[in-house]
Amino acid sequence: MPISKKTVRKAKEDLREGKKPTTAAGEFVQEEFEHVKEGKHGAASRKQVVAIGLSKARRAGIPVPPRGKSRTTQARQASSRRQSRQRVGRAANR
Repeated sequence: MPISKKTVRKAKEDLREGKKPTTAAGEFVQEEFEHVKEGKHGAASRKQVVAIGLSKARRAGIPVPPRGKSRTTQARQASSRRQSRQRVGRAANR
């Protein structure tokens, strides 16, 4: 779907008013929700609609911060590191 000029104008206006970039990107997310309601495309979940809207905002030049790392992934990585160290320690004792 092409990005509508009206949405870009509203988002740029929000930035000029001093609002946060995420607020300006909300215009794109709203537009995507409308597209889903109208049946223009079928997103499987709300998260997917938000992701599509933020992606379009980035393409339109809205400085939306990149997606952060998930806390569960970081916790899983730390746990995995601890377990591998324990395995290495056991192998050295044999």
